[in-house]
Amino acid sequence: MAVVERVEPGGVSPDEAGGPPSAQGQDYRQVFQHFRPGFDLAVERRRRADAGLAEHFNARDLYPDVRECLAALMADGYFVGVAGNQTARAGRLLRELSLGVDLIATSDDWGAEKPTPAFFAKLIESAGCAPAEIAYVGDRLDNDILPALNAGLTTVFIRRGPWGYYYATQPEVEKAHIRIDSLAELPEQLPKLNSEC
Repeated sequence: MAVVERVEPGGVSPDEAGGPPSAQGQDYRQVFQHFRPGFDLAVERRRRADAGLAEHFNARDLYPDVRECLAALMADGYFVGVAGNQTARAGRLLRELSLGVDLIATSDDWGAEKPTPAFFAKLIESAGCAPAEIAYVGDRLDNDILPALNAGLTTVFIRRGPWGYYYATQPEVEKAHIRIDSLAELPEQLPKLNSEC
């Protein structure tokens, strides 16, 4: 997902591009085909790495509310994990950020990608608790919220980034248990959800 979020196709919005490919039942990587037919993400990642331009991010790339939210959740006694469709290299970079969480895992680590049931099964196994006890935060309906609901997880939709703003306009966003605009809201919202159960 991070690769797609970083693609800046000359100001073309998801709507102007025909909506996200995943909303049309296609793999998210199909968005690249719209802008460059024949594009192969794996090949391009290797080429970038060979040219000394492998994916890279550091603490400056985090949203400002990330560390405070994670620390608050940890202090409240939650098991906190960060998992997503990322490469093994991205996983190493995330671990180097010392986020102070219980788990960091990528789709490469697990050999399963969102939105497949296998990804969510690995997440549930890694968390070590019942699916309904897991609050899964995501900015996409197709890749995050709907498959997490299908796996029995509690879902938190965050309206952030291009996909978050796109999906916030879709009626299915109401299926998420919680809807937030910032991670700063999460430590306050989770206990309210727990008291409603």
